[in-house]
Amino acid sequence: MDVFIVASRELRIGFRNPWAYSFMALFTIFSLALLLINAQNVVEGYSSVTSTMLNLVLYLVPLMTLLLGSFSLTSEKEEGSWQLLSAYPLGTLQFILGKYVGLIAVLWTIMAVGYGITGLIGAIAGSGFELQTFVLFAAFSGGLVLLFLAVALGIGTVARNRWQALTISVAIWFFAIIGWPAILVAILGFVPYLWIKPALTGLTFLNPAELVRLFVIVKLGGGSALGPEYYEWVQWIRRPSGGWLFAGVCLAWVAAAITAARFVWERGRSRG
Repeated sequence: MDVFIVASRELRIGFRNPWAYSFMALFTIFSLALLLINAQNVVEGYSSVTSTMLNLVLYLVPLMTLLLGSFSLTSEKEEGSWQLLSAYPLGTLQFILGKYVGLIAVLWTIMAVGYGITGLIGAIAGSGFELQTFVLFAAFSGGLVLLFLAVALGIGTVARNRWQALTISVAIWFFAIIGWPAILVAILGFVPYLWIKPALTGLTFLNPAELVRLFVIVKLGGGSALGPEYYEWVQWIRRPSGGWLFAGVCLAWVAAAITAARFVWERGRSRG
């Protein structure tokens, strides 16, 4: 019950936050830009156009999630709300889970508005996305939110104020999204040949953006574009149980991140 109380409070705060509406407007404009790209050549399956659109989503959604999620926790520290809440018999795990659930609702609403307007305009104009592609794009965005929000809560537990949260969030976003290919090349260059595939698998599990991106690319039929190093990934994702296995991996990833955030927050709480 405490989780839902915190989540409902987070919903109220989230929709009073001007950042939420700024991101909603930005995401709507962004979604309409994807529609214009699609209108030039209706996208079906994986192609260069689909790849470009996936990369654009990959730039915006994680950054938006990291900022809103980390600011939510740091604002509790800066405004003194946490001192008030800690006077009540509220467990740290219930508090963080409530934040997580409430912020998911806020962020998914932002994306629902953006994709909803895009889908409506596309249907009226007759240049909308192919249904399976549209659903996968929505799932791609939703999956990024689930994973990066868990990271954002971890940032919020470590950062003392919004400036620190902003700095850490942008750094993680840069390394996970922009610098990831260079990081892979640099690390794998020092790894013996026989260890490349295991190292690649381990590194991929560390990056939620890459994890979700690979799944969506394979589901769009672009597994052959990933190269032989990802052959095993393509095989298990294509299985009938691949979706459930991927969901299990994501849940384990989120659980680990939230557990770490709870541990750090609990230490700060015990120290007053």
